[in-house]
Amino acid sequence: MTYGTYSAGQALAGRVRDRFARDLDAARLAGVVNLAPVPPIELIDAVVDAAFWTSLRREEVYVPKISLAMLPRESTSRALVFERPLPLVPPALARVAPAVERPGIHLGVWPEGDGVWVWGTTRVLPKYCLVLEVAAPGLLVVKQQRGGDQTKYGNVAVLEGEQVKFVDENASSLPDCPSLLTSLLGFDAPASWGDSLNVLVQLSVSMRAHGRGGLLLVVPAGTNTWRDSIVTPILYEQSPPFSGLSELMRQNLEHRQDHGWQDDLNRNVEMIAGLTAVDGATLLTDSYHLLAFGAKIARRRGSPPVEQVTVTEPIEGGEAAVVHPTELGGTRHLSAAQFVYDQRNAVALVASQDGRFTVFAWSPCEDMVHAHRVEALLL
Repeated sequence: MTYGTYSAGQALAGRVRDRFARDLDAARLAGVVNLAPVPPIELIDAVVDAAFWTSLRREEVYVPKISLAMLPRESTSRALVFERPLPLVPPALARVAPAVERPGIHLGVWPEGDGVWVWGTTRVLPKYCLVLEVAAPGLLVVKQQRGGDQTKYGNVAVLEGEQVKFVDENASSLPDCPSLLTSLLGFDAPASWGDSLNVLVQLSVSMRAHGRGGLLLVVPAGTNTWRDSIVTPILYEQSPPFSGLSELMRQNLEHRQDHGWQDDLNRNVEMIAGLTAVDGATLLTDSYHLLAFGAKIARRRGSPPVEQVTVTEPIEGGEAAVVHPTELGGTRHLSAAQFVYDQRNAVALVASQDGRFTVFAWSPCEDMVHAHRVEALLL
């Protein structure tokens, strides 16, 4: 069977390689070691093309979900190496997909001789290693490994059908950019990537993953002004506020290196993200105390209804637009925008059932609510 050329991928390889090489130069200047080699343009092009056609196949009714890491086998340790490398073709990738679909397992791909081959699997990647993930049929994500923590990745580009979105490296330097967006982008100092941890990022990923839609309101600790925008009584208010996540985040760096700590963190994140699937809003302080879930948002007394928000997406070529909140979604988006309009020190995270994800924050520069569309960063 022959396959056509994935035209969107042809425009991607050169730009990805140029950005990758530029990032490697910056990392070397910052003193980062154990860096991945720069993949040839032909390799990036071949991996994107093979991954796209693989995403459209079915292996016993399942969609192949694979992660392809572009590195030679000498660049990693504790790898599972095939005696006979697999050809980089959709049938071979689809057949092996069930063995590597769990998070953190990558198929290693690199040119050898006159072809490109899948030489085995690995969980350990050198820093900055370029990775391509098949997220859904026709949906591919190009990522970079960003530090010692193997779960820390930054998205470089998203390909959906014929549409290519490059993540804007400068988006985190825009005025009023919330810290959550900065962490999602991952474009802070390279030396800090290995130690970075943002619980709101993990909550966002988990909220999006449960697929039911959800709303998380993050409010300042030690204040009760948020109650002015919530219908009382709150059916699922916590008394006292649940502090499991907060206690974990107060532990020092030494404790955080323990696998038990990470497991506890994951369980708490999954639990709180699961609460957002309940109709209404989940309330969390910025010190990670859980206040309530299933809460109903109401316009603060004396406050006008929110009529417009600025909406942006952190991708190259994206332009800001001013729209009514209902143009972003339904009641959940309107309620989130109203809450942030009335509670300007708060941030609202909204997951849609269709996978869209929006972060609402107040922008003093624009004097209005700013809606950041960030689903491209959560894939």
